[in-house]
Amino acid sequence: MRTVFVWTVKICLVWLTVTGLWVLLYAFVRPPITTVMIANLLGDVLDGGAWNGVEKRWVPLEEISPAMVRAVIAAEDTRFFEHHGFDWDAIEQARQLNERYRGRRLYGASTISMQTAKNVFLWNGRTYIRKLLEAYFTVLIEALWGKRRIMEVYLNVVEFAPGVYGVEAAATRYWKKSARQLSASEAALMAAVLPNPRRWRFWQPTGYIRKRQAIILARMEQIPIPHQWYVH
Repeated sequence: MRTVFVWTVKICLVWLTVTGLWVLLYAFVRPPITTVMIANLLGDVLDGGAWNGVEKRWVPLEEISPAMVRAVIAAEDTRFFEHHGFDWDAIEQARQLNERYRGRRLYGASTISMQTAKNVFLWNGRTYIRKLLEAYFTVLIEALWGKRRIMEVYLNVVEFAPGVYGVEAAATRYWKKSARQLSASEAALMAAVLPNPRRWRFWQPTGYIRKRQAIILARMEQIPIPHQWYVH
């Protein structure tokens, strides 16, 4: 029994050390590729669908339009600056909605921090193991990265179209301009498709996406961004 306990402790220490160093490394180094990118690439091949590849271009946060930052916060996580990785009010609201509409629709409450943890270190899915790991990595990036780095990484790895990751790659390909030049309207359209970028096209918006864009634009006016984020 003692041997089992000792090995369990050793395994836990190795896990904490490896994952902690991994997260700490990405506080300073750009992730060359993420687990979600790899999973999507393999999924495309195994499903026999279109080959989307991986298109990405990293840019520092100061080279991304502040409108894009406001747009994703307005669309995905309005309490981004208030919580420490988990929006407990939104989680409780999602739980109540899932209870009410059991089996008809699944509501989530993932913050930008949680999505970043999943996109960089994990994979898509809704299993309990993945959710636990997502919570673990969320705690780590909140502690070791801080909000600015979380936002910078998020905007560089999130998928905006099939195989197109990061705001710079998406803006260059579909708007023919850099992420720095995005208008509030364009940023809101891009953020509007984030729940399902493989289904919706921000460059060919449906009526539903236009409605989401209008809601996001209205919310963006109330979202401040720390001045020091854009001070060189």
